[in-house]
Amino acid sequence: MRIALYGGSFDPVHREHVRLVRAAIGALCLDRVLVVPSFLAPHKAEGAHASAEDRMEMCRAAFRDIPEVTVDDREIRAGGTSYTYLTCRALREEFPQDEIFLLLGADMLKDFFTWRQPDDIVSNVTVAACGRERALPKSLLSRFYSRFGREVAAVPFTGGRVSSTDLRVGLAFRGALNVRLSALPAPVRAVIEERGLYRREEARALLLERETRRAHSYRVALTACRRARGFGISEEKALLAAMLHDCAKYVPADSPMLEGFVPPEGVPEPVLHQYAGAYLAEHEFGVHDEEVLGAIRYHTSGKGDMTPLEKLIYLADLLEPARDFGGIKRLRALFKRDLDACMEACLFQQLLYLESAGKPVYPLTREAYLWYKHR
Repeated sequence: MRIALYGGSFDPVHREHVRLVRAAIGALCLDRVLVVPSFLAPHKAEGAHASAEDRMEMCRAAFRDIPEVTVDDREIRAGGTSYTYLTCRALREEFPQDEIFLLLGADMLKDFFTWRQPDDIVSNVTVAACGRERALPKSLLSRFYSRFGREVAAVPFTGGRVSSTDLRVGLAFRGALNVRLSALPAPVRAVIEERGLYRREEARALLLERETRRAHSYRVALTACRRARGFGISEEKALLAAMLHDCAKYVPADSPMLEGFVPPEGVPEPVLHQYAGAYLAEHEFGVHDEEVLGAIRYHTSGKGDMTPLEKLIYLADLLEPARDFGGIKRLRALFKRDLDACMEACLFQQLLYLESAGKPVYPLTREAYLWYKHR
């Protein structure tokens, strides 16, 4: 029998997961595919955003029409961090005479060299991989052979670009914004809606904004969440801060929601909403995480010695995809590498703009630039 293991967080499972399995069944003549949701993926310290039970149910829905697939809960039953080498070792003991494959996408194959016990994995299974948006690079296949002395079984399938992070952000914004979620198979979408998965109560704050501003907040959330894990920042906090960062933008000063709000002295009008937004987030929407509130409170002005989340939201707000100004490509490239260097460059750009336009410069912004310049 020819068996394949296909593991992952599946948070949520999407169409490219399903397409890869279908392609692998045909290319590798598989008799059986074990889809194994992880309990806690080693590279995701924050953990999954949907529960183990919910991710199992989404997988059952996604693969229900593929008879070769069994959704296997062994890693969830084991609990703790889910290491692939342990699962592969267990499968080899369970199926000693069968040919076993481990299905990977190109991104996972690239990271395979850093996994826990990769030699143990290749001693028990044959790694099979497909491209993501393009064919597998020959250099990567050569590197794999040089390191492990084994060939990768290539699956002739090139998947489309679908990000689980982007889907989670889109699902959080649903109801307040018409977000495209076509990458979710209909049965998976039905499970998500039935169980209320990835829904955020704080999304009602978006209804205070104009529709164009809601679209801006969505882009800020995408920008922040895509970069969060790479900088060791909680995606959950990045999403919440981005979702609420402009919640006071169009709330009148005499609104009952702002009763009791006292802004700092000397705040220019374009900056005032960051303080009002932090007040609303806490008193109207029940956010008490000071890290999230700080990211909202300083997303326009910046300040010295910001937390990583505060920097992330400030930069995501300034560099989201719809922004367009001189030098933004350089700043976006810097954003991918170094938050502090990007803060200095962006604050300098902001000061130049304000001074050349004859607009008031909030002292906190100048102080922030000097702090990062001399950090």
